[in-house]
Amino acid sequence: MRPWSTSTERALRRLLNEWDPIGVADDVQDEYDCMLAPLLGRLQQGAGRAEIGAFLTHESRDHFGLDPSLLRPDATAARVIAWWTGGGRTEGATGP
Repeated sequence: MRPWSTSTERALRRLLNEWDPIGVADDVQDEYDCMLAPLLGRLQQGAGRAEIGAFLTHESRDHFGLDPSLLRPDATAARVIAWWTGGGRTEGATGP
């Protein structure tokens, strides 16, 4: 289990901003920060791709009011899990 740190939050923020479901990350870097703590909590508790994908689907639909089928939350969940299990070092989301 990786400790929760500023660099961990930054790396996860980068992944969420690359996903950018509402298309504002270039202008608003903290738009998806509402998902950081819930995602990190789930990851620290051992959540897998399905649980992360379900969370992203829920947030897309219920928080942001978007059609998750157009956003590929499962692909983003796979990237998040790969980043987490890889120690935070994947393309587009490198550590400090």
